[in-house]
Parts: sequence; C-alpha cells; structure tokens
Amino acid sequence: MSPTDTPLEFVGSSKDDLSEFPVPVKVCIGFALRAAQKGKKHPDARPLKGFHGAGVVEIVSDFDGDTFRAVYTIKLKGMVYVLHAFQKKSKSGIQTPKTEIDLIKSRLKDAMALYEEAMEGSNEKASKHKEQRQRIRRPRPAKR
Repeated sequence: MSPTDTPLEFVGSSKDDLSEFPVPVKVCIGFALRAAQKGKKHPDARPLKGFHGAGVVEIVSDFDGDTFRAVYTIKLKGMVYVLHAFQKKSKSGIQTPKTEIDLIKSRLKDAMALYEEAMEGSNEKASKHKEQRQRIRRPRPAKR
C-alpha cells in the first residue's frame, strides 16, 4: 500500500470468506479492491442495487460456472470497508438473495460505527497532540 492509498478494512467474516474463494476470483477481487483504494472503479465493480446513494459497490467474478461477489463501501471518507464476500447460490436469476442483502445492511451499520469510533479517536489524538505541543513550547527570547 502506498501512502496515498485509502486504507482497507474488512468487516465481520468478509476476509475469511474471501480467502475461501478460488485463486482466480481472489485475484480479480483483489485488483478491484486495490482500484477502490486508489479512488478508481474496476470494470467488474458496479453499484449494488437497493443501496441508493449509499456508496455500496459489488464486485462480480465468475469462475468455473459459479458466481462470486464481494461488497464494499466507499461512503465513509478516507476508508474502504469490505462488507461481505459470498458465492451466489440464488435460483432467482441475478438478484442477490435477501439474506445476503440483510447481512450487507447489518455490516454497513457496523462499518459506520467503526468509522465513527475511528474518527472520534483520531480527533481526540489530534487534540491531545496539539495540547502537548502547546505545553512543550517555550517562549522565544526577544529579538534585540
């Protein structure tokens, strides 16, 4: 990761679930997540239906007759949160099963809570650092 990349964090079991995917799928999803970290959109990434304006994106990768998906959000400034990774087994065409959508919604809430916690922590850390700097400063001698 370069210093200009947006940090990436996995929510829930998404990292473990992703690690179970076939290698070509992991490579595809890895490239797509890397693009997201750089502020770009991979060709296999598209907005997930049902999350209007929420910045929730799904990556779809097909392998050996199976479809694999990873879902992430870019809604939270300065972070990419991977919300879910799963193999699609729906019999209803391309529609994402309701159980998967419900889990994604739940993890989006978790990601928002993690983000709020991180922002509060960084604000506290910044104010403590500023306070320490002010205590360390000594008056400069007057110029003559």
